[in-house]
Amino acid sequence: MVGRSEAAARQAGQAARQSARKASPFLIALGRCGYAAEGLVYGLIAILAVQVALGRGGATTDNKGALTRIAESPFGRILLIVVTIGILGFALWRFLQAALDTDNEGSDAKGIGKRLGFAAAGVVHVGLALSALRILQTGNAGANSDSSAKGWTAELLSKPFGQGLVVIAGLVALGMGGFQIFKGFKAKFRDDLKLGEMGPTEERWIPRLGRVGFAARGVVFGLIGLFLIVAALRADPNEAHGLDGALATLAQQPFGPWLLGVVALGFVAYGLYLLAEARYRQMVIT
Repeated sequence: MVGRSEAAARQAGQAARQSARKASPFLIALGRCGYAAEGLVYGLIAILAVQVALGRGGATTDNKGALTRIAESPFGRILLIVVTIGILGFALWRFLQAALDTDNEGSDAKGIGKRLGFAAAGVVHVGLALSALRILQTGNAGANSDSSAKGWTAELLSKPFGQGLVVIAGLVALGMGGFQIFKGFKAKFRDDLKLGEMGPTEERWIPRLGRVGFAARGVVFGLIGLFLIVAALRADPNEAHGLDGALATLAQQPFGPWLLGVVALGFVAYGLYLLAEARYRQMVIT
C-alpha cells in the first residue's frame, strides 16, 4: 500500500509539472504582474509615510490601507482590479515556487524551509487579494495589520503558556528581520536576476535598490518582533503592532520624522526593486 501511495504521489507530481510547463508562459506572466503589483503597493505605503515624515499629511498604513488608497484614486476601481489580479498572480507564483521548486532550493531542511516560506507568502497574498475584493464590494478592507496584531496577541495571551507563544512569535519576526537585512547585505538576490539582460546602469543600480529595500524591510520586521516581545513581557496586547503601527510608533520617537523618512525611502527603494524584478527575475518552470 505504501509503495502504491508513493507511486501515485509521484505520478500526480509529474502530471502537475507537465501541466505547469504547458501553461508556463501564462503563469510566468502572472507572476511578473504580481511582482509589479507588489512594488506598486510598497511604493504607495512609502509615499504616504514620506508625507508624514515631511509633515505634509499622509498617514502610516499597511498593504490593506494602500489598496484602499488605490480604490479612492481616479479610475481606482479599474486600477484595483488590475492590482488584485497581480496579487493573485504573485500568490500563484509563490505556490509554484513551493510545490515545483522553481528556484532549485532542494529537499534538504534548508530548502524545505525556504519552500514553506514561499507557500506562507502565497497564503498571505491570497488573503490580501480577498481584502482587495472586499474593498471593491463594500469599500472596507477589514481590520488593519495593527488591529489584527493586537487581536491575535490578546487571543494568545489568554491561553496557557500564551506569553511564551507571543515571545516565540516576536523572536520569529526578529529572525525574519535579521534575515532580510542579511539578504540585503550579501545581495544574494542578484542570483535570481537576469543580469546579462541589464545595461551597465541597471546592473549597478537595481542591486543597490535591493540592498536598501531589504534592509528597510528588515528594520520594520525587527520592530514588529520587539513590540511583540514587549507585549508578552507586559502581558499587554496593546503593545503589539503591525506594519502601520510600527511606522506610526517610529514617527513618535525622538528624531522620529527622520527615522520614518529613512525607512520610507527604503520602502521606495524596495518598491522600485520589485518593479525591476518584474522585468528581470529569472522565472522558469522545469
